[in-house]
Amino acid sequence: MFGKLKEKLLNAASKITEKIYKKGEKQDEEEKKIIAKVEEKKENLKVQPKKEIIDEKKEISFFDRFKITRTIKKVIKKEVVILEEDIEDILEELEIELLEADVALEVVERLLEEIKNELVGKKISADDNVEEIVLNAIKNAIRNILSQEYIDIEEIIQKNKKLGKPTVIVFVGINGTGKTTTIAKLAYKLKNKGYKVVLAAGDTFRAGAIEQLEEHAKRIGVKVIKHQPGADSAAVIYDAIQHAKARGIDVVLADTAGRQATNINLMEEIKKVVRVTKPDLVIFVGDALTGNDAVYQAKEFDEAVGIDGVILTKIDADAKGGAALSIGYAIGKPILYLGVGQRYEDLIEFSPDIIIRNIFEETQKYSTEREF
Repeated sequence: MFGKLKEKLLNAASKITEKIYKKGEKQDEEEKKIIAKVEEKKENLKVQPKKEIIDEKKEISFFDRFKITRTIKKVIKKEVVILEEDIEDILEELEIELLEADVALEVVERLLEEIKNELVGKKISADDNVEEIVLNAIKNAIRNILSQEYIDIEEIIQKNKKLGKPTVIVFVGINGTGKTTTIAKLAYKLKNKGYKVVLAAGDTFRAGAIEQLEEHAKRIGVKVIKHQPGADSAAVIYDAIQHAKARGIDVVLADTAGRQATNINLMEEIKKVVRVTKPDLVIFVGDALTGNDAVYQAKEFDEAVGIDGVILTKIDADAKGGAALSIGYAIGKPILYLGVGQRYEDLIEFSPDIIIRNIFEETQKYSTEREF
């Protein structure tokens, strides 16, 4: 997962770390020359080598280089100050590589600026772990990119329960992102937490969409409100809301037809849905595998109906990581959940640390609870 993004960022971290070491070594050599000149007339002068120097001509992979910088003890005698010129060429190279990993341009620019802010002016002493400092700087930069205002869905549900009304969540997106399955996963999660849930089959356009939602509902154990294929989507969702009010149901999760923003008729339909049903949340469901396309789609839906948050699906199969890193910052809306598998349990609440761990560490078993 995120293999390409991981490779590019670790490569940059390794290069920056080596450059700082070399800068320290150069300072040490200059100092030794000065000392030698002062002490050259003294008897029994002995100059001991400070450390072993790795053959710079030997070609090694970035993984080997990264391993070396992690394991070999290096000593910087004098304090080294990181200047912008020390890392500028590496960040320029990283910019191109991140774009190749499907990270959106505005996110790449912000990320590089954040890395500069974290590193430039930092003083490195002999006791510092340079590699750890560089990696932490990159992690902090990523965390700043991913940190959007958090939306607590359960808090919204509890607030509406006190007011005696259901929480209405409408899901939007294009075809093939896993929207209907994601609705089922969220219904499963909320039901297991004790909430009463009803599904609204608002996708009356796609053949088999109503039947697909019904099958999920049967497996989960919740009810579906539906009309005939081709019916008015807004009317279906409105009826589901009235059903929830009448029966004290806590949450209405409304499916809608997948659509491209260029489809004027369908976009007008989703605008009508939002206008008529007045949902508490409009959630965009995007496919992480589509990279920058997911970002563009989210922007278009946000402009059309005003989305409140994002669920990214197929994260477990994403080799690049561009969408996960980009979408929240690019549209200024939080990622709420990540789809990490095919089971109903495989929907996890988002936190920046989930992405950071999966970029810099080995893939680990996901927790279905929110991690901080």
